[in-house]
Amino acid sequence: MRHSTLLVIAHGSRDPRHAATVRALVRRVRALRPGLRVETGFLDFNAPSVPRVLERLAADGVRDVVALPLLLTRAFHAKADIPAVLHEAAARLPRLRIRQADVLGPSPLLLDALERRLYEAGLTPADKSSTGVVLASAGSSDPEAIAVIADIAREWRHTGWCAVRPAFASASLPRTRDAVRELRAGGVERVAVAPYVIAPGFLPDRISDDAREANADFCAAPLSDSPEIARLMLLRHDAAMHAPVSAHTHAA
Repeated sequence: MRHSTLLVIAHGSRDPRHAATVRALVRRVRALRPGLRVETGFLDFNAPSVPRVLERLAADGVRDVVALPLLLTRAFHAKADIPAVLHEAAARLPRLRIRQADVLGPSPLLLDALERRLYEAGLTPADKSSTGVVLASAGSSDPEAIAVIADIAREWRHTGWCAVRPAFASASLPRTRDAVRELRAGGVERVAVAPYVIAPGFLPDRISDDAREANADFCAAPLSDSPEIARLMLLRHDAAMHAPVSAHTHAA
């Protein structure tokens, strides 16, 4: 494989827990593959910005960059914001080949990470058949992203949970609290909320608040620096490097 640099693109947040989580995840990726240069850029709120990181990489003589959106679904940021930023940077930095990797989800590794967090919250594999799970994402106005969450919930249900319902913290319905109550009304013995989010912040806090309001029995932590996500990030990097030149490659 040609030498490349992995640029992890995070949204950014005013909440300091967001950037701290992203950096912890990047440290885990570096530990898994010490020979790979891994940098972090933010779209908003935090530094360094994506254009600034790309300028520094070009100045260092880097030629190949894989830009990985730290996103779980292909919504607006993956379809519009990030490609625009990368295209503009490529026009200014003509010696830099920038490949945009796929978003992280969906992936069986994410289901593994979700289950890891639920077990850390107090559940055990023996509880699956009597537990309903609310798969709570941040939410999106993008129909494709909403459909993906519903598909993941259906797939996850087949691994042994007695029920899995999708829910959203914003932009879409149902809300987490309503999904918890729906499962409870359906006679589910215990209900757990699994936040389908990477880093803490305003919307993840809303998910946990909804879980408490609806008296969910368990509420897992965000996925954060789960080892499964670090492995998935490297898989996305490798796939992008092997992919043919396409619309996802930004070069002048």
